Amino acid sequence: MIFSYRKIIVRLQYMFIFMALTVILYQVMMVVTGWIQPVNKYKTPTGHALKVFGQGEHVSFESSNMGERLRLFYWYGE
Repeated sequence: MIFSYRKIIVRLQYMFIFMALTVILYQVMMVVTGWIQPVNKYKTPTGHALKVFGQGEHVSFESSNMGERLRLFYWYGE
């Protein structure tokens, strides 16, 4: 069996270029992902923004009748 070293070197070059471009593309995608991702989406808003999640009042479903629970279900969508 005859091996051509020139063909082997060309194929190794193509494989090396393919792997290098794959690593570069991966790194570019990681940079873009970090760039478009928000810094901290759970931080307290500033300015005129309001945080909608409230911890003040809690509705108890245990003491309500079935009609009241159904009304709250449709009202809150939970």
